[in-house]
Amino acid sequence: MSGGQKSALLVLEDGRTFHGETYGAEGETFGEAVFNTGMTGYQETLTDPSYHRQVVVMTAPHIGNTGVNDEDPESNRIWVAGYVVRDPARRASNWRSRRSLDEELAAQGVVGISGIDTRALTRHLRERGAMRVGISSTETDPAALLERVLASGEMAGSELASEVSTQEAYVVPAAGEKRFTVAALDLGIKGMTPYRMAERGIEVHVLPATATLEEIQAVAPDGLFYSNGPGDPAATTHQIEVLQGALAEGIPYFGICFGNQLFGRALGFGTYKLKYGHRGINQPVMDRTTGKTEVTAHNHGFAVDAPLEGSTTTPYGEASVSHVCLNDDVVEGLELREGGRLKGFSVQYHPEAAAGPHDAAYLFDRFIDVMESRYDGRSFLTTDYSTTENEGA
Repeated sequence: MSGGQKSALLVLEDGRTFHGETYGAEGETFGEAVFNTGMTGYQETLTDPSYHRQVVVMTAPHIGNTGVNDEDPESNRIWVAGYVVRDPARRASNWRSRRSLDEELAAQGVVGISGIDTRALTRHLRERGAMRVGISSTETDPAALLERVLASGEMAGSELASEVSTQEAYVVPAAGEKRFTVAALDLGIKGMTPYRMAERGIEVHVLPATATLEEIQAVAPDGLFYSNGPGDPAATTHQIEVLQGALAEGIPYFGICFGNQLFGRALGFGTYKLKYGHRGINQPVMDRTTGKTEVTAHNHGFAVDAPLEGSTTTPYGEASVSHVCLNDDVVEGLELREGGRLKGFSVQYHPEAAAGPHDAAYLFDRFIDVMESRYDGRSFLTTDYSTTENEGA
């Protein structure tokens, strides 16, 4: 134990226990234990609303060396339920740094633990699966903390988008000349997402998760976007019904992460919980429409259950799997066509990734192509995405 640091305790729901030191706020927290394999971008991870009610274990051993700045948050607060690191930086050093990560976690009341074997913890979660966990700097008895872990809520069956969504609609104006209007349903949207659209001439109307089809139509959108977000897609019904209504109206659609899962359910596919999920910025995905393999950023514990080959007839057109994870064949994207024309598509990963990589940033251009094709009658994508340059943050 280093000088002055208070001891902390981590207990998984299967009883596995780790002893370490406090990191961030003192107290006690519970959530689903998940691991993130990213070696950079911890500030974006912490402020991603998709991590609501999750305790994030960082597999990179050294965290916090660039501190915290005021430019990189993806939302207005830290959303993780708890934070687990092995070796926190003793000193933050970066020209944009305003405070240390430890100070920011403490200021926002986020309970964490440091000094534990995160490699052993990650291997345990890979073998046993994501599970509930508790972190405490006030409890010294693992058995007592385990009782409270087992009494805490589970991720499966939880509807959480309404807990992280904006309560009031707002507009992100187009940068330069306005080309399109998009209605974006905030299910836990990251700040970089409307920015990526705005820089392409899209005026983005960000709406609450509870928005109705009538409220979406009132924006007179050229396209509809569903964001990332937390929770079990099987516990969501309202947004699926709204999406089905929009598809029936022929509104072009683009979904990211949770928006991919809801798209799948709207098309008649099921969803299921992954054993330990995909979280990090180094996941290889094959885009079947371009033949490219992309390194992508992920944060999902659920996936769409759709056939990898062939197409499925739906009330809205022919649906097929457009992207596949090369690690485990998990569905990473869907597309919907009618008469050969692309009406909507979605990806399970994050093309807007602020910390990188940016291999998939062209998907925002694909959305523009779909909206354009609705009006000029083109039957297929004409953009050569394979030549699109990667973008910086």
